[in-house]
Amino acid sequence: METIFVGGGGAGYAVPQLLRLDQANRHGLVAGATGTGKTVTVQILAEGFSAAGVPVLVPDVKGDLAGLSAPGDPAAGTHAPFAERARTIGLDLVYGACPVTFWDVFGEQGHPVRTTVSEMGPLLISRLLELNEVQEGVLNVAFHAADAQGWPLLDLADLRALLAWAGENRAALSLNYGNVAPASVGAIQRRLLVLEQQGGAHLFGEPALDLADLMAVDAEGRGRVNVLAADRLVRSPRLYATFLLWLLSELFEELPEVGDPDRPKLVMVFDEAHLLFDDAPKALVDKVEQVARLIRSKGVGVWFCTQTPDDVPGDILGQLGNRVQHALRAFTARDRKALRAAAETYRDNPRLDLARAIMECGTGEAVTSFLERKGVPGMAERTLIRPPSSRLGPIAPHERAAVLAGSPVAGKYDASLDRESAAEILAARARARAAAAEGHAAGATGAAAEKGREFMAARRYSGARSGSDPSRPARRSPRSDSVGEAFAKSFARQLGTQTGRAVMRGVLGGLFRGR
Repeated sequence: METIFVGGGGAGYAVPQLLRLDQANRHGLVAGATGTGKTVTVQILAEGFSAAGVPVLVPDVKGDLAGLSAPGDPAAGTHAPFAERARTIGLDLVYGACPVTFWDVFGEQGHPVRTTVSEMGPLLISRLLELNEVQEGVLNVAFHAADAQGWPLLDLADLRALLAWAGENRAALSLNYGNVAPASVGAIQRRLLVLEQQGGAHLFGEPALDLADLMAVDAEGRGRVNVLAADRLVRSPRLYATFLLWLLSELFEELPEVGDPDRPKLVMVFDEAHLLFDDAPKALVDKVEQVARLIRSKGVGVWFCTQTPDDVPGDILGQLGNRVQHALRAFTARDRKALRAAAETYRDNPRLDLARAIMECGTGEAVTSFLERKGVPGMAERTLIRPPSSRLGPIAPHERAAVLAGSPVAGKYDASLDRESAAEILAARARARAAAAEGHAAGATGAAAEKGREFMAARRYSGARSGSDPSRPARRSPRSDSVGEAFAKSFARQLGTQTGRAVMRGVLGGLFRGR
């Protein structure tokens, strides 16, 4: 049975605390107030998993975990207290570095991390954009239409083009899938603009992340520690949380079932875990709960790192069998309630007042409980967490650059690709329609000109038949005749009629009688 040594005796209880690797895929929790040592605990867990050949993915929110890539320094100011603690808990402290791969969504402090819009899907994108139920429905309609048409959705430009197309064709889409309101389409487009301004466009595109690169080991068989630069990413909490949830769901969908392995295939750490669940819709929380429950059988262990256990929904908290609880400070009524709740989640230890122990833990101390054989919760113990073998704190920029240059994925993700996708397909269709419309307009103009020529030819032919000279000025229109001419013409026409003849006879008769 392989184990990771987490810590030893504290406050008179010399009980070594060991994390069994065959129980490490049953998930875990690292909790505690700010400054109580959570980051160091995550660091020593990553070191232990890596040494056992288990790859790890850990977000680096404060920049401290980059120190995993460099060995600890015996000349550093932390060496003396570390050495004293190592002697107290019976640890032979040997400094050393882990094989580290740096990643960064923004491509600044690590290799770029990308996924496609299609892979993330409408549920997580709706969460990312903070859409309401109606807007989420419109987004689902747009995704369904793209699937039906075979349009690849790779980046935000594709999604914007798809939404514009959905707005133009909303009548047909509404008949088939339900109402597609222009207001909803406009609201989604505005949210996409905000996401792009926050840097979210960096997350979408190709080449997409290959999960196999997260699950690699080095030549010595040590698991690679994938450090995700999150100091900038966490400033956009929705983007940070959505990325980690997407990664978890991708692992769930892609990895095969392995049952109960003797060690995990990958361990993921969710730092600032409360960001995953703040204002999250129930459908999303249910999805996370389902994935957390089932991904264990695929050999993935998930550790949540947060300030208080109640930051994690109860149904998910109940699946976290391995616990490291750092100090909680009971300054307020809410703090005291959280303290009691945290103590109640542990297996009782008759020698230990758990609530008091959690409150009195100093920096680097914790109340720990790890699963034993057959998944039985271990008895809670007050523990001194072992010091890390790697460097405590950040590394210099030139050290990071050296690690990136020697990375096994150097050059694979650096340049983005832009193959034909929905934006290009829809733009080509728009150009084709514009060209067809222009051709139709040109044809209509040509036909009108041809008819005009035929008309003029007919007039010339008619003029030749009547002996008229087409070059002579046209005769005046009857509308241009004077009033006298009009009367004379009317009078002449009447002479040919019976009435006209009668009038003429009367006039002539009057003349003769007058003679």
